[in-house]
Amino acid sequence: MIRKHIIEFVIFMTYALFAMSWVAGNMMTTDIMAYFQVEGVTAATWMTNAITIAKIIGNLIAAWFLVKLGPKKAFAFSSLLIVAGALGAFATNYPLYVFSRLIMGFGGAFVIVYFNPIVVNYFTPEERPIVNGLNAAAFNAGNLLALLLTGTLMAHLGTWQNVVLGISLASGALLVIWWLISEDFELSGPKNAAGEVQKAYTMKDGIKDPVNWLLPFAYSGLLFCYIAVFSLFPLVPNFAVASQYLASIMIAAGMVGTLVGIIVAKRYPLRLPVMRWCGLAMTCFAALMIVTSSPIIATASAFLAGFFLFVPMTCLVTLPQELPGMTPGRITVIFAMFWSISYVVETVLMYVAGVMADTTGNVYYAAAFAVACSITMFVATFLLPETGKKEPEAAAPAKA
Repeated sequence: MIRKHIIEFVIFMTYALFAMSWVAGNMMTTDIMAYFQVEGVTAATWMTNAITIAKIIGNLIAAWFLVKLGPKKAFAFSSLLIVAGALGAFATNYPLYVFSRLIMGFGGAFVIVYFNPIVVNYFTPEERPIVNGLNAAAFNAGNLLALLLTGTLMAHLGTWQNVVLGISLASGALLVIWWLISEDFELSGPKNAAGEVQKAYTMKDGIKDPVNWLLPFAYSGLLFCYIAVFSLFPLVPNFAVASQYLASIMIAAGMVGTLVGIIVAKRYPLRLPVMRWCGLAMTCFAALMIVTSSPIIATASAFLAGFFLFVPMTCLVTLPQELPGMTPGRITVIFAMFWSISYVVETVLMYVAGVMADTTGNVYYAAAFAVACSITMFVATFLLPETGKKEPEAAAPAKA
């Protein structure tokens, strides 16, 4: 295994373990709140809200840290923040525990932005669809690890504190590996024909670039719908299938969809058609999932919704990397804006959904709103540029 493959393994697992810690913490909410003698749903939501707030702010400032520290130290710093989530195990009160989640959230926010400059630097355009697809599945992989292992870890380790420490210890091992094998690289990319370094792409440049607003618009609706499956859907009592099963089915289908998405991105040269029709299919199947009274149809629809949610993710992440004149520094700014804006929009939409549920007295309307918002991927494909290139057609044979 060559170094770049080890580096990919480290960055993938770093974010997967961050996701595992996030989701495992949510799964242990009852134990954590009992330990700190805290009651109420509002107090419980601060465990997730702290990470969401950190991701919104952290995504925006990630580029600044990358420039100041360089890729090696910047990723190491972000990994250290994730490891620092272990401080929550030693918290003496609930606010300190929430603060530890905030610190961990900043680490996760930095890491997901640093995926892209690392991929652009180490992997060729031909290799990137595979790597992008894997990285797009990192959170889902961590989510799955949490669902599968949290109960077992609690049984063997005894307390939620030991589970938090165990996950953080694994993250610490990855940090050590990163420090030993990584290196700094030039963010401005290779020099031009005249031997000059390309002009740095700043956040100001990013704000002026329309594509940097269209990309998060495309993703934000899908993100909101995906998070709603785990937060809003469990509050709806009359789905054909229990919401926890729908969520598990969508996660499993997402793993399959990720693999298919990698294959599609490698074999099919255009990005927008894949994003457009998969985005539309995801919305349609998610809608069918919540309106049907048939458990069989609901189960099948959940699988297909999760499948088509993740198939286009490789194309979505690869598209900006294929823009003309792309450099590690520019891609960092693009994805700093991408993740920050996506989570801002998702947070606003979740608030609107909550108001809708409170106003109508029916959480089902909020769930339907989340499904409707997932259409953003389909709509955005009519506005985004196509970066994929069709293979030139063979010339027709001349007639005799």
